[in-house]
Amino acid sequence: MRKKIVAGNWKMNKTFEEAKALLSEVVNMVKDEVTGDVEVVLCPPMVYLTTSRQYITPGGRVSLGAQNCHEKASGAYTGEVSAPMLQSIGVEYVILGHSERRQYFEETNAQLAEKVNIVLEHGLKPIFCCGESRDLRENGDYMGYVKNQITESLFHLSADQFANVVIAYEPIWAIGTGLTASSAQAQDMHFELRRHIAGQYGDAVAQDTTILYGGSANEKNAAELFAQPDVDGGLIGGASLKSREFTNVIKARQ
Repeated sequence: MRKKIVAGNWKMNKTFEEAKALLSEVVNMVKDEVTGDVEVVLCPPMVYLTTSRQYITPGGRVSLGAQNCHEKASGAYTGEVSAPMLQSIGVEYVILGHSERRQYFEETNAQLAEKVNIVLEHGLKPIFCCGESRDLRENGDYMGYVKNQITESLFHLSADQFANVVIAYEPIWAIGTGLTASSAQAQDMHFELRRHIAGQYGDAVAQDTTILYGGSANEKNAAELFAQPDVDGGLIGGASLKSREFTNVIKARQ
């Protein structure tokens, strides 16, 4: 049975004291209120990862994730962070291919394939993001575009390697805009991505692959989105910065 996951991507938000308060609040709310089998992944900014480990018990319901990593294990890459570094401080997940990194840092599918490789090599689990722009959604082959992101960055993996990958479908037009894909739109894309995975690895692998929805998901729409049969959870942005709202989103998935 595939995992239910709700991950919080804090992006570049919160001061140190604010981050500690949010970590404490979320971890304690999850402990007190979440009773189902959903796994929570918190992805704070890199500078807070070591501090975050003090609040998150390894092997518990809450896991620690990073927002990115470099495709090389080490080297003269000023300002970058490597997968071995993340592994050494107890990080378990790494977000890769977020549309903001594709847009602002021009990350390519080929580069992301390298990042996926290094993350898996060091025992971390990639949360691989894919999604289409509004123009593509309205005027182009958006389904083929998203499938190609998966093909070029993930389909070189063996079935055993792929089993450690989490997919996050995030329509770019719904990230930080207040717009959200309808539950039917989310289900349609998730279904097609699962079928695409089945074509490469077989139905058993596809049915075990966790596919998250991201893009202005919040406590008001989470239950409807998560009720869809192929939506296994969410990669949550803005709503993850408020402990009560984020906890309510998690409870919608349990």
